[in-house]
Amino acid sequence: MATARTDVQGARKQILEGLDVRENRVEVLKMDVTDEQTVADAAAHCKDRFQGSYLRLAFAIPGILHPERSPAQIDYSRALETFKVNTLGPLLLMKYFCPFLPRKVTELATGDGLPDSAVFAMMSARVGSITDNRAGGWYSYRSSKSAINQMTKSLDIYLRSTAGDKAMAVALHPGTVKTGLSREFWESTPGEKLFTPEFSAEKLIDVINGMSVKGRGKCWDWEGKEIPP
Repeated sequence: MATARTDVQGARKQILEGLDVRENRVEVLKMDVTDEQTVADAAAHCKDRFQGSYLRLAFAIPGILHPERSPAQIDYSRALETFKVNTLGPLLLMKYFCPFLPRKVTELATGDGLPDSAVFAMMSARVGSITDNRAGGWYSYRSSKSAINQMTKSLDIYLRSTAGDKAMAVALHPGTVKTGLSREFWESTPGEKLFTPEFSAEKLIDVINGMSVKGRGKCWDWEGKEIPP
């Protein structure tokens, strides 16, 4: 199950391109994380579509970037948009999709390519680390990602009480990925540090599959290294 704000069929075609899977394995729903009703509608569809099932692996990855190099460059409307997408978006996904995660009494299925626990993963960034902030700037983006780390910790505390070790929350840093979000920095990023979406996705899956419950509630980069808060 995946989502797209626009062109649902085009998104589905792009996801399936190059994959050796049955087309009916992938369903794409229309969702805009700045519109709560679309999130609620997607959750309602999933509840009807997957009756009796639970959510095993979820990625909450909405994100935009308006880089500010000095306080004078902060624009209220762009900063507000950043928090709506980067912070409140995942917060809404948490609200509507956490009920699909397993409970303490749930019997988890096992299999190749699955982590030992159900995982709700939210997309953070290294620049969201207060400890690691040595360059400054990017005020709204940094703050929106710091909030993701806090949300992840709080969600994981909640899951400890409802699911025990059967579900956990983590935050992830994918590296610098060659997408529209990072376009302004393609030329200034060394080639070996500018990742394709496919490479980054594979690395993050490997990180999650290799993670135990000891890694819960924390932020991890694409190499499986912990990023301090």
